[in-house]
Amino acid sequence: MKLTPYLFGLSALFTLGAAAAETADPELLKKGEYLARAGDCVACHTAKGGQPFAGGLPMETPIGILYSTNITPDRESGIGAYSFEDFDLAVRHGIAKQGYTLYPAMPYPSYARVTEPDMRALYAYFMQGVAPVRQANKDSAIPWPLSMRLPLTFWRWAFAPAVKDFVPAGGQGAAPAKGQDPLLERGAYLVDGLGHCGACHTPRGIGMQEKALSASDGPDFLAGSAPLEGWIAKSLRGDHRTGIGSWSEAELVQFLRTGRTNRTAVFGGMSEVVVHSMQYMTDADLTAIARYLKSLPASNPGEPAYAYDDKVSKALYHGDDSKTGAALYVDNCAACHRTDGQGYVRVFPALAGNPVVNGDDATSLIHIVLKGDTLPATHQAPSTFTMPPFSWRLNDQQVADVVNFIRTSWGNQAPPVSAEQVGYLREELDVPALGQIPDPHTALAPQH
Repeated sequence: MKLTPYLFGLSALFTLGAAAAETADPELLKKGEYLARAGDCVACHTAKGGQPFAGGLPMETPIGILYSTNITPDRESGIGAYSFEDFDLAVRHGIAKQGYTLYPAMPYPSYARVTEPDMRALYAYFMQGVAPVRQANKDSAIPWPLSMRLPLTFWRWAFAPAVKDFVPAGGQGAAPAKGQDPLLERGAYLVDGLGHCGACHTPRGIGMQEKALSASDGPDFLAGSAPLEGWIAKSLRGDHRTGIGSWSEAELVQFLRTGRTNRTAVFGGMSEVVVHSMQYMTDADLTAIARYLKSLPASNPGEPAYAYDDKVSKALYHGDDSKTGAALYVDNCAACHRTDGQGYVRVFPALAGNPVVNGDDATSLIHIVLKGDTLPATHQAPSTFTMPPFSWRLNDQQVADVVNFIRTSWGNQAPPVSAEQVGYLREELDVPALGQIPDPHTALAPQH
């Protein structure tokens, strides 16, 4: 075989590839970047302190630790050698280029809804708009036999929907059906598809599958999750006490863009969604998401609506802290959240009527009391506020007492928590014990 023509052919191929990159449609790359933001790809595929999209982020699952993969266009360690078909097979079908089924930590059951034109825009962006990074992928820390890939194929057949070329409204694809709100259709496309909101906010079944993938699948969709990594993803349905039934569409848009409203503040993993994804989305798309979420009925129609009760605030105003946990609240919480539980608008969130406070599972609230958290800065809310950890200052019973005080004051109605529950979460989070003063540099650092 003569090498000269072969080498000339390779040279021509690389020249053509470079030319294609130089002449890539800027609008297509811009669209792909926006869609990658909408899907929040960077949050999972970027390790703390690492290069964007280079992978290596540890992700806790019920069967062990997974590490996200390198999705930069590096040809050896990333996806630079992927054809569009390879890329599409992985993202929408859950099948790796090598032919095995991906772990469903990659939310391909949701991405199955993404349209082919949007997939092509994403592919163009990841191949030509992302800097290649040479970084080898890490093996998962999942014990055998749970690490076997073959059962995942059966899981995919059973629980991942067939890829359908969903046609969203709002100027992308065919017009909506007569009488149908185009914003609702667009919102469904973003929430159920690229946004993969159900991956966190929908309860999972015995096979660790989402119990519902869209509103048409029933009331489990976006009804809230079980604890994972010490957090609860709250209900996004129309329940007035534990969901978003009492929120207005405008409040939802404000929360998605800034991470804060008059009634709550973002925390945990949702902070990254706001910082990396939602704050970059258009007003039209955020409104579409909000309208779609507001269209979801309550999962528990019999749940009583929240109504403010001023008995506790009046008692504290007059110096009566006899209610269990009241003195602890005054000493540790009232300076920021106030004795009336109303907090300070868009700085320290209200506790009165807060859906997280009123949820049946208090894991997130206990987590924040023990470990603290940071309200991140966004473009429209550039200030950062941090709640310090109290694990070193309060013992398990005291944490339970103050949490129960919050969950039963100002009209809040939620079941009690025990010192044993607090102790279990303290151990899981590996936070400083009572009397162990934490390093202020790590204690006050953002927790997400």
